[in-house]
This record gives sequence, C-alpha cells and structure tokens, in this order.
Amino acid sequence: MEKNLGSAARWIARVSGLAAALALAACGGGGGGGAPATGTLKLSMTDAPACYQSVIVTVEKVRVHTSSDTGTGDNDGGWQDIIPPNGPVKVDLLNLTNGNFIDLGTATVPATGYHQLRLVLANGANANTVTLLDGTVQPLKTPSGQQSGLKIKADFSVLADQVNDYLLDFDACKSIVVAGNSGQYILKPVVRLSAKPTGTIQGFVTTTVVVGTTTTALSTINVSAQQNGTVFRSTTPDAAGKFTLSYLLPGTYTVVITGDGATSGAATRVVDSVPVATTTVSLNTSTSTIALSASAMSTVTGTVSPSATIGTTTISDNALVQALQTVSGRVVEVNSTRVADDMKYGLRVPVAAPQYQLFSVSGLPAPSTDVGAAGKYNIRISGAGLPLKEAPADVTGGPDVVDFAY
Repeated sequence: MEKNLGSAARWIARVSGLAAALALAACGGGGGGGAPATGTLKLSMTDAPACYQSVIVTVEKVRVHTSSDTGTGDNDGGWQDIIPPNGPVKVDLLNLTNGNFIDLGTATVPATGYHQLRLVLANGANANTVTLLDGTVQPLKTPSGQQSGLKIKADFSVLADQVNDYLLDFDACKSIVVAGNSGQYILKPVVRLSAKPTGTIQGFVTTTVVVGTTTTALSTINVSAQQNGTVFRSTTPDAAGKFTLSYLLPGTYTVVITGDGATSGAATRVVDSVPVATTTVSLNTSTSTIALSASAMSTVTGTVSPSATIGTTTISDNALVQALQTVSGRVVEVNSTRVADDMKYGLRVPVAAPQYQLFSVSGLPAPSTDVGAAGKYNIRISGAGLPLKEAPADVTGGPDVVDFAY
C-alpha cells in the first residue's frame, strides 16, 4: 500500500538477554546428571520510520519455544516467557527510531536452539492504536495478538552461561495493512530478529526540497542501510536532519534515502560502499548535509491472485512487495509494502532519476545522476512459502499496474 496509507514502524526487540539465556541452554549443562545449563535472554525493541503520527502497542510478554512447529498450542510444554520490566508496557513505536530501543525483559532459559517467538499484546480499549497523518486514531487489530501472540519468524540459539542480547527490528510501515472491505488497520508483523551488534552509520540530510523557487517540506523521509536490495536497518531523521542507523553487523552497506511530501517528493539518493565495523561511521557533518533533489511521485499498483492461499500459505499474511531500482549498477529497495487482505498493493515511487555517491572517508563527492534509471523499477513479490516473482514497471508516463498470479 502507499507509504502515506501505512508503513512505518520497525521494532528492534533486543532479545539479547533472551538469546543469552537460550544460548546458555543450548550449550547444555554439565555432565553427570546435573541441572540443565541455562543462559540469560535479554530482549529489546526498536522501530523503523513510520507513515503515521504514532503506532501504540501494549506488550504483555514475549514467548519463545524450541519447536519449529507453528501449530504448538499455548498450553503445550516448552514455552519460555520473558516479561517486560513493570509490564505490561505501552510503547509508541515512533519513539524507537535513530537507535532508541525499549527493554522487553530478561529471563533465564534453557541453553538451546529456539525456533518460535510470539509477541503477546494486551487487550482493552486504546491498548493498540494507530494515529494517521491527519490525526485520526484507529484501533489496531492484532489477530491472535492477545491470545497466542503475534507469530514472528525466529531461529536463534541461547548459549550457556552467557547473556544473549537480541534485537527485534519491527518495521511498522510494512507491518500495518488496511483491510480492503472493512477499512480496519491490521498488524501483520514484519520483524527481523538478530543479535545486537554495535556498528552504526550516522549522517545529515535535508528535510526539504526546492521546487522552482519554493522550498517545500518533506512529510516523510526514510533512510535505510541495505545490501543488494535487502534492508537491514532503517530510520527517519530528527528535526535537524540527523539520522542514525544502529545495530549493524560488520560489512559493507548501501545507504538509501527516500522522501515524500504533500506537493513534491525527493529523488532517491544512494550512498554506496559504506564500511561498517564496531564503531560509528559518519557519512557527513551538519555543515555538509546531503541535499535531496525534488521529484514528482507516481504509483505502482496491482492485484495478487489467487485470493486466499497456496497450499497452507496465506498470501496476504506472507507476501511482501518491493519496488527495486538499479542505480549505477547497485540494486536498492526504494519502497515496499504488504499485500492487503483484498489482495491489492500500492507503492509510491519517484519519477525523477536517482542520484549516486560513492562513500569516501575524506567526504562525499558530488552526486551523479543515473538518467537511464529514471522512473524504471523492478517489482518483486516474495514471502515464506511463496515463489519469488518479479516484473518491470515504468512510471515515466504515469502510474503503472503490475499484477501477479501464482
């Protein structure tokens, strides 16, 4: 769906303590019939940029299980519960950007491998809500969230006698969908679970664009750290334009900046080959801010069929649609969304040519413009249990339609 209809909020649930406990259990205890080995599992939560004024969730607990059988019942043995301090804890996900996180709790658990994670949300009026950009507050429907818990794909180990620190990186922008018939806002989590590393990318970007002689504010700006079109972290800059992409594993990343507004969007900016280790990498300073260029915006929409399932896979619960673009030879994600319950999707994308810069420790060079990539995208649909499909889209002449059939 379009960014302005709902995207945004990514959770980093720091499962460090939880993972630690799990890891400890995984290593096993001492021999000779002693007590099973345990570890400390610590969880935290962070968020990605959101296309809403706020996204409120109330977390009662997190549950983990060693079985990979998603049909495991709530009352079956083997569940380990992690309770937030002074929980239930009510969280506005939009406060969890630029490296901020919330503690979801710490527990001692068997040291072993874990393959299921469920986020159990509280019930009741105003426990879970989304505030739209126009200020309208809507209840956030969370199927199974108050009973068995929201199911999150997880595959991690807790090492014995260690604190295992994990992050739940929750992307609310991709996790909130609008039901086509009822108009209800439904939470279908897109969450990445990972260890909590220390690598960070920081920088400064303009929050406005110039259209003719008029300076126009951008209502949404998304900054992400990617590798070959896969987003690992994303955030939104503060009022001064500063952004922080935290908790990155060592490696080389592509920083992608996109923006949208009421009257104009921004041309996609790509800063390539940013090396990350265990400290903070600065792209620029407040005196050398990345200045985004204005761009008209257009849409790619489509319908996915069949209307329900493929085998045991519910398409609308699993399908993610990405607008990918090749910029100076580098594939990047410009936007993405979940397929709604009515099996439709919508993506807003820039029409103008993207701009490219190669990272340098001595300062970013002037950007080059990839004219040939203007308005051209590759639309990809993928998800657990679904074959990956791709098709081209071109918005240079206006909105495009790309349908997918399984």
